[in-house]
Amino acid sequence: MSLSAAVANGAAAYRYDTIQPVARLRFCGLRRKAHRLHSPRYSRHLVAARRSVVVAATAGNGAAASGTFDYDLVIIGAGVGGHGAALHAVEKGLKTAIIEGDVVGGTCVNRGCVPSKALLAVSGRMRELQDEHHMKSLGLQVSSPGYDRQVVADHANNLASKIRSNLTNSMKALGVDILTGIGTIVGKQKVRYGKVGFPDNEITARNIIIATGSVPFVPKGIEIDGKTVFTSDHALKLESVPEWIAIVGSGYIGLEFSDVYTALGSEVTFVEALDQLMPGFDPEIAKLAQRILISPRKIDYHTGVFASKITPAKDGKPVLIELIDAKTKEHKETLEVDAALIATGRAPFTKGLGLENINVVTQQGFVPVDERMQVMDATGNVVPNLYCIGDANGKLMLAHAASAQGISVVEQISGRDNILNHLSIPAACFTHPEISMVGLTEPQAREKADKEGFEISVVKTSFKANTKALAENEGDGLAKMIYRPDTGEILGVHILGLHAADLIHEASNAIALGTHVQDIKFAVHAHPTLSEVLDELFKAAKVNTAGSHSMNEPVAV
Repeated sequence: MSLSAAVANGAAAYRYDTIQPVARLRFCGLRRKAHRLHSPRYSRHLVAARRSVVVAATAGNGAAASGTFDYDLVIIGAGVGGHGAALHAVEKGLKTAIIEGDVVGGTCVNRGCVPSKALLAVSGRMRELQDEHHMKSLGLQVSSPGYDRQVVADHANNLASKIRSNLTNSMKALGVDILTGIGTIVGKQKVRYGKVGFPDNEITARNIIIATGSVPFVPKGIEIDGKTVFTSDHALKLESVPEWIAIVGSGYIGLEFSDVYTALGSEVTFVEALDQLMPGFDPEIAKLAQRILISPRKIDYHTGVFASKITPAKDGKPVLIELIDAKTKEHKETLEVDAALIATGRAPFTKGLGLENINVVTQQGFVPVDERMQVMDATGNVVPNLYCIGDANGKLMLAHAASAQGISVVEQISGRDNILNHLSIPAACFTHPEISMVGLTEPQAREKADKEGFEISVVKTSFKANTKALAENEGDGLAKMIYRPDTGEILGVHILGLHAADLIHEASNAIALGTHVQDIKFAVHAHPTLSEVLDELFKAAKVNTAGSHSMNEPVAV
């Protein structure tokens, strides 16, 4: 989930694994308040188009597609986005099919979110057991913790298999037709699919959703052998734990793998093209994260450099990484390491979709869409009945964003206009401790405020003041909120600390529902819980009530 020309030239390639591509630091610019998103103020012709869809009011997959189509909805790609759309479509009574050329679950389940969390669960346990001071402070004694690499790898693989089976069974149980093969759009509302060596099949659909996801992005000059120089796809198999590994890119992917490798005994060197580590994060959170997640561990780093050439280890020689200055392109030095993980993010998987058959031209590989995920053709017009969700459209490269976009599309084709507020979608980095965020960073919020002419305020609270965190001896952490003091609108929330990935949802839901600070500060939180970190954060905000109103107070009409 378009990128600037710099990405195509390699100048910004290392930023693919941040929340959004470099050119979309404004989270695709959707700034409607959530409580206005379902407003009926859409065009009459759109209403008529939506209402023309015949929705079968039957349980399970629709008994028959409406009109003369084979299906009401065909989804190309059975990742998390396609799966979410398929289940919601069945709930709406639409006869639905999903086409998958590889395995159900896509990147997230098979080569991303799911197996990586299994490895991170192991690294978290190891890190805790290795912290002798922490154990002793709790009165615990642990001697020489160790691990079995193959069992760790099996844990990740088994988890992926289980979740993949669950997704497949859930669709089958609801009557979704799972069609095996590569899907290609051959014309308006027509899709061809099939496997190599077998005859192709052609089906028609009232609506089509493209949900083909992404693949690892490998910059030019880097030779992948899958053993000593590899992407996250290979790393998740954990076929080895190198003594010294270079990680190219310090975004989400690189940061999480640094957590895994250092916990298992590796030394890590980051290679980052930009001038600071973790450039996609709020700067204050990134600075604190560097102090907690980088400095105390066996990690060093090179910033402001490109890995212009990486050669795999062979004939007894180590992996060679040639570094050049990101600005001058002059040679800086050559690193010799045992392995290199290329964590430069992901690129859209959109080749072979047949987009040329419907006059659609990709932008840096991404399928152009409007705010309703409707595909746009080369002339800038909407292609009727064709949508694209997830990594393939470039809006927000997160599995749950893909699912949310798919559900939004199904709402539209079922007759309800729906525009997803991407600023309300949270993101998380599952390091130890975790990092999470939703909305704008402080620099982004200040830029918006300067442009639109309003003030912003920032409040913070520390995990050191939280009883539950102190009981766990996990007081390192910070929660930060950026908001408008004139209205109480929440612009962004950022958390680094214990279970930050779970805590962020109260803030993301507040943004999605249009709940302002002056209202949410009255919410009651159980004591003692980590949720009180957010409670204290909301209570610390000061809102000019003369210029705003509370949802709990009567409003003059």
